[in-house]
Amino acid sequence: MTAPAQNVALGIAFRVAAMACMACLSALVKFTGERGIPVFEIIFFRNLFAFVPLGLYIARSTGFSVLKTQRPFGHLIRATVGLTGMVCGFSAVQYLPLTEATALQFTSPLFMTALSALLLSEKVGRHRWAAVFVGFIGVLIMARPVPGEMNVPGVTLGILSALGAAGAMVAIRQISDTEKGPTIVFYFTLGGVVLGAVGSMFHWVTPDPMTLGLLIVAGLIGGVGQLFLTEALRQAPIGVIAPFDYTQLIWATGLGLVIWGELPHPLTLVGAVIVAGSGVYILNRELQRFRSR
Repeated sequence: MTAPAQNVALGIAFRVAAMACMACLSALVKFTGERGIPVFEIIFFRNLFAFVPLGLYIARSTGFSVLKTQRPFGHLIRATVGLTGMVCGFSAVQYLPLTEATALQFTSPLFMTALSALLLSEKVGRHRWAAVFVGFIGVLIMARPVPGEMNVPGVTLGILSALGAAGAMVAIRQISDTEKGPTIVFYFTLGGVVLGAVGSMFHWVTPDPMTLGLLIVAGLIGGVGQLFLTEALRQAPIGVIAPFDYTQLIWATGLGLVIWGELPHPLTLVGAVIVAGSGVYILNRELQRFRSR
């Protein structure tokens, strides 16, 4: 059976579009949070309405038979870790400028490298450990740990969000030998609906019509962004498209400037460049290791 034809330019376009969607999602999370909507309620709407594009995609591509799973406990672990990261990430944007919260997300590959060594017993050479070390120097630069400069709750939540995303990717590695991408996304989204509904039972704020519309749009954009990520991987190798993840910072900077008048702190940009460079280096080392097998 021949592999499906790939289109690198289209894969890059899908990846950039996905990053635009994720930046818009973060902006909507921040905006609706400022309008008084609790984090768990935002998570509920984000995941509930993500089922619209996700369901259409599954119906037209794999069919709903793809939802049969051999690893229910694996999905539970992946959803638990990933949703913990989502809660922290959605909370972080309430404390930090959009650019800074987005930049902290770039630490995820650093954590993933460390977790792969600790949890999957993968061999991590000195070059990748050095890149992790340099990357965390970039984190310190972004965090500005001096009195009056560091936003402790926001930075802590942002880093925990990246750690959760990295843990979720490690969990996906553990189940991806039997589970397809749409299966993993479906059960994660279902877990988000359940978590959001349970969390909202303790603090529900009825949104006004405008805010309700924005929450629905957040769910649709989140779902579409996830599908763009999936399609990008179908069209081009991960090593080609992954560096374009960092275009999310451009989108976030623009949205932060237009909506909130935020100008990114120079040290945020310096730290983000260091972290992004470390992440790209780690990716290249991973690809070299994979090709040498």
